[in-house]
Amino acid sequence: MAKNANQLQPESKAPARLDSVDRRLLGLLANDSTLSYAALGELLHLSAPAVHERVKRLKRDGVILATVARLDGAKLGRPLLCFVQVITSTVKRARQVAALESLPDIEEIHIVTGDSGLLLKVRTRDAQALEVLLARIHEVEGVEGTRTQMALRTLVERGPSPHAAD
Repeated sequence: MAKNANQLQPESKAPARLDSVDRRLLGLLANDSTLSYAALGELLHLSAPAVHERVKRLKRDGVILATVARLDGAKLGRPLLCFVQVITSTVKRARQVAALESLPDIEEIHIVTGDSGLLLKVRTRDAQALEVLLARIHEVEGVEGTRTQMALRTLVERGPSPHAAD
């Protein structure tokens, strides 16, 4: 669930208690979230209702944040993937830039350490659209500059592995 810039605050990041079945279930869902509870049950040697209860618990505990389709930016007419470091004068100013979340070209916004206050993942139709987006970012009071890196090719793009903590 996205938060607007006025709601940004530290979130509880305590790890959820997951057993090996939960981790296998998460791996299956991360790979193909369209699998039915019956199909997941067969793969996990559980009943469909047991899988459904686990999924409900994982959603309630905030482990599963959403069930979404991964979209191909190029096929949607936005093939230019860039990462934009936004240099801000203060954290408060970084939060003002985060208010730009409603712009469809901005896919992710992260408050980061280092020289810049924010890291944006953006996807635009071309360099001219990127230029317009950067100009919009520079209009925000407190933005001192940006540094942009263009991705030539994406080799791996995925969420966290449910098995990484094993």
